[in-house]
Amino acid sequence: MALQQYQDRGWCAFEFDAQTFAWAQQAHRAGVAALRDPANAEWLQCEGTWFIGVDALPNDQTGQLPDGPPLAGAAITFIRDHLGEIPPLHPAQVSSVFPGYPRPRPGEGEAAFRYRVKRDAAHVDGVKMYGEHRRRKVEEPHAWVLGLPLNAASAGASPLVIWEGSHVIMRAAFAAAFGDRPRAEWADVDVTDAYTAARAEVFETCRRITVTAKPGEAYLMHRLCLHGVAPWEEGATAPDEGRMIAYFRPEMADWTDAATGWISAI
Repeated sequence: MALQQYQDRGWCAFEFDAQTFAWAQQAHRAGVAALRDPANAEWLQCEGTWFIGVDALPNDQTGQLPDGPPLAGAAITFIRDHLGEIPPLHPAQVSSVFPGYPRPRPGEGEAAFRYRVKRDAAHVDGVKMYGEHRRRKVEEPHAWVLGLPLNAASAGASPLVIWEGSHVIMRAAFAAAFGDRPRAEWADVDVTDAYTAARAEVFETCRRITVTAKPGEAYLMHRLCLHGVAPWEEGATAPDEGRMIAYFRPEMADWTDAATGWISAI
């Protein structure tokens, strides 16, 4: 069931798991410490309503935190069984969102902020902007995106947004953009037009859903899914540290591989 949903909709969820919960408890303590660390002040963006928290958790390459339990549970087992061995993991992102989100990021223009509000800042991870003309290339191709909630928040507390099935549209668009170019040149391909057109198609044809979960639960998203963060709803609640989620997005070792690379089916 989970594999079918992952393939068809581009994401799947995992129910409470004691091993996942044990990891989340330790990660929550580390996440709160990271949020309060002055060295991470640069990650508090959108006028204090979003702690981006890139590489904020001090986990090792297996996901384990100092003196903490291993990163384990149903989601990890699923990845190993269906998506292959887990690559070396980066320090996890700690994403905390607070009441009032979104506010503009420094340097964010009116159109970009309007997109953040109306379209949840929808994006595909790894597609990076460059140059004064704001063109796009693939620079950080991930294997998958694993979300691990670190605290409990209400459903309206800026949940993850996913456009179900968008990974299929995006895969076709990127494949067309790369075309017959040698795989060694894919990182230099300007994918802006293909990406923009595919994104518009997704908004027209794919169902927008919000994903909420509690510590001990998890969700896994296909790397090509269009996704974002919803605005904080009036009356939504979360602890003082905001709605806090840890994300793992390991980079692919060989993202241009025909069978297992970035635009492959799994």
